[in-house]
Amino acid sequence: MGQLRIALRAYASEGHRPDAVLSRASRFLHGITNGDAEKADPRFATCLYIEADPATGVLEIARAGHPDPAIRMADGTVLTRPTAGGLPLGIDPDADYPTTTLALEPGETMLICTDGLIETGGHDLDTGWQRIRAILEEHKGDLEELADALVQAVHGPSSHHTIGPLADRREDDIAVLLLAREGETCGCGDTVTVPPRIRRTVLTVAQAEPERIAVARQQLRELLHDWTGADQVDSAVLLVSEMLTNVLVHTDADALLTVEVTGEVGERRLRVEVTDAGDDLPHKRHPGELASSGRGLLLIELLADTWGVDPRGEGKSIWFELYESDGSGEGTVAGDVAEFGSWDA
Repeated sequence: MGQLRIALRAYASEGHRPDAVLSRASRFLHGITNGDAEKADPRFATCLYIEADPATGVLEIARAGHPDPAIRMADGTVLTRPTAGGLPLGIDPDADYPTTTLALEPGETMLICTDGLIETGGHDLDTGWQRIRAILEEHKGDLEELADALVQAVHGPSSHHTIGPLADRREDDIAVLLLAREGETCGCGDTVTVPPRIRRTVLTVAQAEPERIAVARQQLRELLHDWTGADQVDSAVLLVSEMLTNVLVHTDADALLTVEVTGEVGERRLRVEVTDAGDDLPHKRHPGELASSGRGLLLIELLADTWGVDPRGEGKSIWFELYESDGSGEGTVAGDVAEFGSWDA
């Protein structure tokens, strides 16, 4: 590990992009552990490498077999940020490590950790993450106090109250990194954390990655964790699935999903937009009872408060909006119309 750290810092100091740093480090580790077949001592290491621009908050991320980062927004909402990744370093000397670009907004905090933080105390990745997420959402102190709270919760006296189902497993070491972007500056010159006027998430679903539609559904539910009407959340998740699936099935392009939540609690607006490079514009159809497709736009028209299709210079954008209600209305919910099926371009 000492040799690998030196190599990583050397490649970084040479000015390589994150993907190149990890590719070179993987070849280096593979070479020193597999160079002599008779004395082969295969080793591997996980790594998450981030290049951060403090002025803009833009993060370039490359990941090698490491847990995804998590972000706590200024209003306390916590989201995992799915990032493209490759094999742990040292396994394949020719492995690729694609780069994901994210933006850390003012008042947001990013958590990067090893799986030891998540799984300590007999937890798996799912139950351990739920424990960590609760701490991130509830904590009000500075970064030092937050780091202490995270470690104390999984490794200190309080961890005995949250033992997971795998209590007999060997405990792993823990590494934690917190990265925060300062809030906006008020007229008095002091820095204050101002909840963002827009809560936003962006996700690309490539033709070769249909499984990321499930990631998109999860991201949307997490973004709407405090939305008043549960039926509206279900409707939004259904429509996102329909829109993304349509792009993958009926075009050769990738889909770009953008979700924005604006306004005050109880009167918020959700806007969901899916953009692709396909030229054919979707249109409403009137399928028969036995048709297996062609009802997508009917779904959007039925469930959304407003929607539209906008041609772009190259491709198109399909969008819908929902306006937050108190959840007491009698509108049609997603479960009532899920049988309608997919829609055609």
